[in-house]
Amino acid sequence: QVQLVESGGGSVQAGGSLRLSCAASGYTYSNGCMGWFRQAPGKEREEVASLHTGGGYTYYGAAVTGLFTMSQDNFKNTVHLQMNSLEPEDTAMYYCAAVYSGGTCPPRASAYAYWGQGTQVTVSS
Repeated sequence: QVQLVESGGGSVQAGGSLRLSCAASGYTYSNGCMGWFRQAPGKEREEVASLHTGGGYTYYGAAVTGLFTMSQDNFKNTVHLQMNSLEPEDTAMYYCAAVYSGGTCPPRASAYAYWGQGTQVTVSS
């Protein structure tokens, strides 16, 4: 049974930073994609970043490129999302997701098979 557990959310002022973590269990970590998605009230779930755990390559959404960094700790089956220069528009529930993939990581939330429970990020102005 695959389980994804996020941590690290919270409240921060604009310009601040947060680091999210997602620990995976029951998942063959080295053979797929892990992604971060976010969803604000009334909006669709959007991809923030994804990482292929075997190849190590990453993808970032246009809104966060240069501001957020996704990384992995292979020994702990954990991925992280370092979020810098946060703005109020970054306020959302952030979800970790995973899917097995031998190729590129899918950009669509619907393509991911496993999801965490989410962690709230709130940025105040």
